[in-house]
This record gives sequence, C-alpha cells and structure tokens, in this order.
Amino acid sequence: MSATKSKTKPSKARKRTLLGEYIVADPDICHGKPTFIGTRVMVWQVLKKVGRGMPWDEISRQWHDRVGNKAIAEAIELARRTFVDHAAKYGKERQPA
Repeated sequence: MSATKSKTKPSKARKRTLLGEYIVADPDICHGKPTFIGTRVMVWQVLKKVGRGMPWDEISRQWHDRVGNKAIAEAIELARRTFVDHAAKYGKERQPA
C-alpha cells in the first residue's frame, strides 16, 4: 500500500438533465443553470429579454442564431409551467386591513 493516500473525495455522479428539446441543465455548464443545448446561453437571460419586449428575432441575432424561435417558445412554456406549479412559494400573504 502506498504511503500517501488520495485526499480527494469520491466524485458525486453528475447528471445532465434534458428539460425539453432545446433546454438542458448540466452541472458542468453554467453551474447547472438551464441553458440552451450546445450553448452557454442561460434560459433566464432570454426570458429577461422577452419580458422587456425584445422581438424574438433580435434575441436570436444577439446570440448569433444559436437560440431560435422554437427554443424561445420552449423556454416560455417551461417558465409558464414552473410558474403554475410553484407561484404560491413566492407570494406574500396580505394582512387584513
């Protein structure tokens, strides 16, 4: 047996999760934040631009056409479903007047 032992911890299995046809969460890319497959463009970045009213074609051009309209539509649909499923967690209760 070797006099020196490895001090590294056993690695946890890192798992890439497909969230749709165009979106993935990969622990090795952007700290696991959802991105568009084959890019480092995070979904939140595109949703922020959509929310500000930027035309989808302009959003796509900003990322050199690597994020297309179908990918943007998928991001919006995933955001909608997430909102429906989890909105109550972010709400604030109102106190009676």
